[in-house]
Amino acid sequence: MPRMTAARAAVEILKREGVSNAFGVPGAAINPFYAALKASGGIHHTLARHVEGASHMAEGYTRANPGNIGVCIGTSGPAGTDMITGLYSATGDSIPILCITGQAPVARIHKEDFQAVDIASIAKPVTKAATTVLEAAQVPGVFQQAFHLMRSGRPGPVLIDLPIDVQLTEIEFDPETYQPLPVYRPIASRAQIEKAIGLLNESERPLIVAGGGVINADAADLLVEFAELTGIPVVPTLMGWGIIADDHELNAGMVGLQTSHRYGNANFLESDFVLGIGNRWANRHTGSLDVYTKGRKFVHVDVEPTQIGKIFAPDYGIASDAKAALELFVQVAGELKAEGRLPDRSAWAASTQERRGTLQRRTHFDNVPMKPQRVYEEMNKAFGPETRYVTTIGLSQIAGAQMLHVYKPRHWINCGQAGPLGWTIPAALGVATADPETPVVALSGDYDFQFMIEELAVGAQHRIPYVHVLVNNAYLGLIRQAQRNFDIDFQVKLEFENINSPELGVYGVDHVKVAEGLGCKAIRVTEPDQLLPAFEEAKKLAAEFRVPVVVEAILERVTNIAMAAADIDKVNEFEELATEPGHAPTAIRPLTV
Repeated sequence: MPRMTAARAAVEILKREGVSNAFGVPGAAINPFYAALKASGGIHHTLARHVEGASHMAEGYTRANPGNIGVCIGTSGPAGTDMITGLYSATGDSIPILCITGQAPVARIHKEDFQAVDIASIAKPVTKAATTVLEAAQVPGVFQQAFHLMRSGRPGPVLIDLPIDVQLTEIEFDPETYQPLPVYRPIASRAQIEKAIGLLNESERPLIVAGGGVINADAADLLVEFAELTGIPVVPTLMGWGIIADDHELNAGMVGLQTSHRYGNANFLESDFVLGIGNRWANRHTGSLDVYTKGRKFVHVDVEPTQIGKIFAPDYGIASDAKAALELFVQVAGELKAEGRLPDRSAWAASTQERRGTLQRRTHFDNVPMKPQRVYEEMNKAFGPETRYVTTIGLSQIAGAQMLHVYKPRHWINCGQAGPLGWTIPAALGVATADPETPVVALSGDYDFQFMIEELAVGAQHRIPYVHVLVNNAYLGLIRQAQRNFDIDFQVKLEFENINSPELGVYGVDHVKVAEGLGCKAIRVTEPDQLLPAFEEAKKLAAEFRVPVVVEAILERVTNIAMAAADIDKVNEFEELATEPGHAPTAIRPLTV
């Protein structure tokens, strides 16, 4: 039996579980693992500037590259605590990432040793499992179980904590005979699917709400096939955006308090039945449940049995992997259609598209300073349907979700449940690492951009090109808008007179200088007609220099973006709408462009 250190055994297992990339920051307590990583070869490592950044890179990597789980690595103590936000983000959105931390020697873990912390206890609430391995011989089994857990049921992250002496201990392990554990996912029965379709067929105005679980299961094509078979319009959630192309005749728009379309909410409020697949009824999607559920029946399909009934009790629930369920939905619907037993939904579907044609928000403004809506209008022109968008939270993300267009699964990569500021830059780097052939465009407000701005240097060092659209109003815009409810505007202004860049006025931070100082390229735009040329130039610079390119758009200080406080039927639009005379609706780019 071959002998090797436990650290080397762990690295060999990573490779056999399909890992090809890792993101991290080395340190004393994890150096044996790094030594094994170097000696073994076969796993590309990207050096982050912050361990939280490494965890977000791993998450972006997994989101863009199904089946190849992102790994982040850090030393002991604060490296592990830095990862907690990344683990929370991953668990909230059902994204599998593996975090590996170093630890003090086993005998000194509880003796207040330097950088010794009970990271497993800290991480347990935001992981599927968090383990400090105390016996070297257990390392192979712990790593094997980690991959099994990450991929089984509702996907999610795992943390493995390795004391330095455990890493260095030699064990008997044969990598050539290693075998991953089978993945477990619940599978719907035909009887369950037949009952669900029976309930659906009793309705007159049904909708499908398609969530991130459909994307996690790689079942977007099946969902579209089922929708086309039955003629039922589809509402993608924010995490499911891209499951059905924005220009598809059965796309009914997104629903919610913030990241929603006017026509999406209107279509939903006209429905009488909802089939939810792979979604979790997030509160910013549903708003108050009395409005959301009134007058309609619900069937809920989710891979996690305890998710069914967690937010509200559906009329029928099915615990199943989305792909397994949709395979049966397609099969049963196909049989019923062949027998002429599916209702004709064409009039209902046509009505959803009539609403889409009229209920649009205005995007074309010529104001200087610029309104944010114009930025997204020009982004739709500059970036084609193959673009992957990456963003986290704020007015920039909310407006982007209302006005941008997405055509493919995994092309809107958004931290949904946690929404940590600073997520966008490292996540974009992870996405671009996972798929360097697909254009990546990140979207940030100025505060999100400043949170982990140092990670731009990672893109410069490792030649990871992407375009980062930065909308700058020198404000915490979403919090400012929320503070209107308290009649305050308090501690949300980022303005100051930058003595080194007086031309910026009150916009404070010179993001162009900072980005260039970190080895990237940057362009500042102050007038709307400059936007499209700047985006085109950014694409050229990214291709030529292979680094992140920042396009900073200087916005008017205050713009209120459409949203509701509680009910999806009470969205405050704030701005003029596109249906008014002379205001063209936002164009939907054809797939052929």
